[in-house]
Amino acid sequence: MSSTEPFDLVIRGGRVMDPETGRDEIADVAIRAGEIVAIGPDLGPAKVELAAAGLIVAPGFIDIHAHGQSVAADRMQAFDGVTTSLELEVGTLPVAPWYDKHRRQGRVLNYGTAAAWMSARKQVMVGYQPRDVSALTMMGDRIDDLRWQQDVADDAQVAGIVALIREGIEAGGIGIGIPNAYAPGAGVKEMTEVCQLAADTGTPTFTHVAFVSNVDPRSSIEAYIRLIGYAGATGAHMHICHLNSTSGLDVERAAELLRKAQAQGLPITVEAYPYGTASTVVSAAFFADPNYRTRTGRDYDAVQVVTTGYRFTSRDDLLQAAAKTPGELILHHFLDVENGGPHQRYLDVSVTFPGGSIASDAMPWVDATGAIYEGEDWPLPEDVFAHPRSSGTFTRFFRQYVRERRLVPLMEAIAKCTLIPASVVEGCAPGMRRRGRLQPGAVADVTVFDPETIGERATFAAMNRPAEGVVHLLVNGAPVIRNGELQTEARPGQPIQRRAGA
Repeated sequence: MSSTEPFDLVIRGGRVMDPETGRDEIADVAIRAGEIVAIGPDLGPAKVELAAAGLIVAPGFIDIHAHGQSVAADRMQAFDGVTTSLELEVGTLPVAPWYDKHRRQGRVLNYGTAAAWMSARKQVMVGYQPRDVSALTMMGDRIDDLRWQQDVADDAQVAGIVALIREGIEAGGIGIGIPNAYAPGAGVKEMTEVCQLAADTGTPTFTHVAFVSNVDPRSSIEAYIRLIGYAGATGAHMHICHLNSTSGLDVERAAELLRKAQAQGLPITVEAYPYGTASTVVSAAFFADPNYRTRTGRDYDAVQVVTTGYRFTSRDDLLQAAAKTPGELILHHFLDVENGGPHQRYLDVSVTFPGGSIASDAMPWVDATGAIYEGEDWPLPEDVFAHPRSSGTFTRFFRQYVRERRLVPLMEAIAKCTLIPASVVEGCAPGMRRRGRLQPGAVADVTVFDPETIGERATFAAMNRPAEGVVHLLVNGAPVIRNGELQTEARPGQPIQRRAGA
């Protein structure tokens, strides 16, 4: 194609910010065949032009912890500035059919998955038969036989678990999802074998620490020390999911230990989301702990059903719900941060952790019965529910931490949402080396937002409100949001997979 021919698309006159090169200037961005081909003043004509005067033009946000993985979830995350949405903390097995399914269905955002340690453990220890369900639904499966959750695996079982995970990596998985707290009985020997597999294959682990508690023994601090040890002993890249929710009131000490481990060169990375409320399935092992109150400093009314708002009254109340509907989504209000609550400083430690990523832990959208919503209506129906972080994590971060409280400089904030999460994955997924950047040669995943209005609109009372402030959003060069309007037919998302032969 002649360079004199019109570009496919030009973003005109925005403030172009690239966290890798430090570029920060008013310029046009030209795109051809899904790639950024030029950045500069007064670039030539284009078939499509998007006005960006007064707006920030940044790389598309990369969410390395997103459980939604559907068209509906993608659309809500698009308004949150996200162009790549990855299921890495839990993952799936088998991996190849998961990618095939999403290719056939078509996705709005780029997508990818890790290999699921929990599924491998269930298959080996209780004969679990994998089925075509979301990662969160899989987590609630086989609650009838808790050997997978509570028992130490013997040597033969460990070998079987590792073999299944290896198959998932070889089929394209871009990490090993290790939500250890959901199977806290797993032994250290098993974890070292899984981490050695990660190190040997150059694959990052995505870890939910083993213990969610502020009391020894089996405290969060003990769990972090284990992860630091795994990194040192095996060389595995240990990525720690949601530093905020698994550290609780001990986050300052946890962060100090992790920074010291990083300073010694250990391959440890972290992420956090800007909420003091978590979300998971009601059957999570840590809620069943008889000492839940003492270990977390919270009562059972801190656990709330997503769809109805019901708050539990006792351990028995919660266990009955877990037995009846083990995959039901709940909210866990672990820090009091709303309206300047007393725990804000703890949340700030995790969100502003130097070199840490922002990641949503976005939940699937469910209907009033608790079933995962698979529809494609837009706007979303009124009777679908998810944690507000499923639609407002990144925009909330920019509103609170950049614009209003000025705790994070704009360029650093962009890096925490783009370049830094890309760097976590790109060692085994080389396609990520061309994402999270805004420069010639990069894939044209681009978020264009208004720094004066960007922010979340979803609340715990109205969860399905799209965020505001994202004016244009491109995925692989194709507009998904244009002039603030969703392009409902857009399905430009591409798979993010492991490189062949690695």
